[in-house]
Amino acid sequence: MDKRFWAIIGVLILVFGGILFVNNKNTASDSGAVSATEHLRGNLDSDVTLVEYGDFQCSACAVFSTTVDEVYAKYEAKVRFQFRHLPLASIHQNALAAARAAEAADIQGKFWEMHDLLYQNQDRAGQSGWVVSKEPLTEYFVGYAQQIKLDTDKFKTDFVSAKANDRINADKSAFAKTGAQEATPAFFINGEQIQNSELTGSDGLPSVEAFSKVIDQALADSK
Repeated sequence: MDKRFWAIIGVLILVFGGILFVNNKNTASDSGAVSATEHLRGNLDSDVTLVEYGDFQCSACAVFSTTVDEVYAKYEAKVRFQFRHLPLASIHQNALAAARAAEAADIQGKFWEMHDLLYQNQDRAGQSGWVVSKEPLTEYFVGYAQQIKLDTDKFKTDFVSAKANDRINADKSAFAKTGAQEATPAFFINGEQIQNSELTGSDGLPSVEAFSKVIDQALADSK
């Protein structure tokens, strides 16, 4: 009887200990231990930071990305540029998968290369390509990984990893803290949101001149 009693007690201790371990693990995972991403380019020592929260399946983001590249070329030496994820998965079926692809590429030091390929190959009408694929990883993203000379086996492993997912969720949490309406693209300069209407011309399209006006003011204010 004594042996059975102590055996039962031992099992209970193991079970209870396992529950505590799982709970502690979950608590750590939910505590915000993973920081928001730091996908940076430009002058990393600048006092002015332009942050974009984007969704790779968002057609407006793709339109803006061309202009942002021009703005980057103009202000590369003066401004820190940053991209963070805000995949609107409820309306874009492969937005989260694309964000995972970008993070998997980042683990091998090729975030911006994947970022560019995702936008360049986005079908803005949403009729073909990776945006409507049932298997975007195998049908498209592995091919992009090959183009930018990634280790594709590692890329596929990192694509489905908790590390990639946690980074994306950390960006979403960072956006939520801004209190801004969840929409993409969303731009912030030194923590202050810039309405997209301030970044477009009279034709309603993103404008280098409009971006320049906002950035020049921020640079002047930072002196």
